[in-house]
Amino acid sequence: MKPSNNIETERLILKPTSNDDAEFIYDLLNSPKWLKFIGDRNIKNLEDAVAYIEERIRPQQIRLGYSNYTVIRKKDGAKIGSCGLYDRPGIEGIDLGFAFLPDFEKQGYGFEGANMLLDAAINQFELEQVSAITLKENKASQKLLEKLGLKHIRNIVLPRDPDELMLYQLNVDAEGIKNNAHGNQ
Repeated sequence: MKPSNNIETERLILKPTSNDDAEFIYDLLNSPKWLKFIGDRNIKNLEDAVAYIEERIRPQQIRLGYSNYTVIRKKDGAKIGSCGLYDRPGIEGIDLGFAFLPDFEKQGYGFEGANMLLDAAINQFELEQVSAITLKENKASQKLLEKLGLKHIRNIVLPRDPDELMLYQLNVDAEGIKNNAHGNQ
């Protein structure tokens, strides 16, 4: 399947991540909060970043038409973060994820980008369920997921990951209306 096109908001462009984003991916995946809350992906140089894109991102883009998106600020073209929809073993539904470089946090970019991607998940990709995972310690992520309408369902442990994670979910009914496990939004 062909990867989806860019997704735009008022201030942002979400572009399917490509090898052109290797330097940005290197910076993001080695940022302090990525390492603390998501984990070390062993990206030690640009070659590792390209391999990560080719081996972890591109296959899902080709298979499903969506995966990781590089978030670009329109006003200056700065690559500021990533938002993605991931087919992850051990998770019911597609996993919504997001991360931003430290200089671009707490400015509403996370909500703006993730909300637009969630809208695309429902209306463009026709997903019936969107999930998300986060560590108990990641209060900012929990707050954003709840603002997006996802609800904490239970805690889980994923294959090959020792950490207990909080699982959030959002279900979509036949009319495209967002629901959660505890009723309508």
